Amino acid sequence: MFAAERRQLILEMVRANGAVSLRELARVVQTSEVTVRRDVRALEAEGLLDRRHGGAVLPGGFTRESGFPQKSHLATAEKTAIADLAANFVEEGEAIVVGAGTTTQELARRLARVPGLTVVTNSLLVAQALAHANRVEVVMTGGTLRGSNYALVGSGAEQSLHGLRVSRAFLSGAGLTAERGLSTSNMLSASVDRALVQAAAEVVVLADHTKLGTDTMFQTVPTDLITRLVTDEPPAHDDRAATELQALADQGVQIAVAGGQGGAAGSGAGGPGGDAVPARQQRRDVPVPGPRRQVPGAGGQLRSASAAMLGEQGPGAERARVADMRRR
Repeated sequence: MFAAERRQLILEMVRANGAVSLRELARVVQTSEVTVRRDVRALEAEGLLDRRHGGAVLPGGFTRESGFPQKSHLATAEKTAIADLAANFVEEGEAIVVGAGTTTQELARRLARVPGLTVVTNSLLVAQALAHANRVEVVMTGGTLRGSNYALVGSGAEQSLHGLRVSRAFLSGAGLTAERGLSTSNMLSASVDRALVQAAAEVVVLADHTKLGTDTMFQTVPTDLITRLVTDEPPAHDDRAATELQALADQGVQIAVAGGQGGAAGSGAGGPGGDAVPARQQRRDVPVPGPRRQVPGAGGQLRSASAAMLGEQGPGAERARVADMRRR
């Protein structure tokens, strides 16, 4: 494929989806990420798109929301890894809320195996994923159906959440920054997500690395209300995504990283001198400075909590730490 053909296809993908990762662009145009990055840089110089952390977006500073068919085909491997890891934070007999989104839909598929679970959701896709789970009770909000993401929104959805109290909320969005927190492109969706947050004792955000550093119009969860971020390992060249992860950690957000593609990808996530990346699908809780959690000797750097605890106290201490974290 000639460069002009590649760039035209890249431009069409960005226009259709609003935001596309370099990894996905490279897969579609069947070339390396290095070549795609060069193409994106050239298109940005012409004002046709904007570069973002590990991807490209529509020009103008704020990405627009993609429809479900487009979003369901983006970063599918990353969403699967994130959902696998996030499911570990759900206990038997818990009551949780799960927001709308393709990543939360993946999580719901895994929650079908958790006995005694109660899931409150405004997402038809989440409810559908749990419809045949005999041991899971699904409670849906009221509201008006928003067809682009199969979610119930509006005053009916918000009012149905008043007085609700659950242990955790699992949410995704269109963008995540340390400065503004989680955001989305639709006002009605943002309003319902804020109501979901108010119902939960803890907030867990599910966001793949392409959303790190992306800012959209409507804030849903400010950074100081995010308990934990579950994300995937940023590519080795994506220093800005790693910087955003560190900034979130510095503000007290606990970081859990799902997988990676080998040791090289971990250099950015821990900063200079950071730990090596674990094998794909391996859980990696990152201790952070600040009042929420402090690990002696962490030095403010992102690193593997499980590796640190195993090295210092042995496997028994690690199991106790994980059990204590889940009780919280």
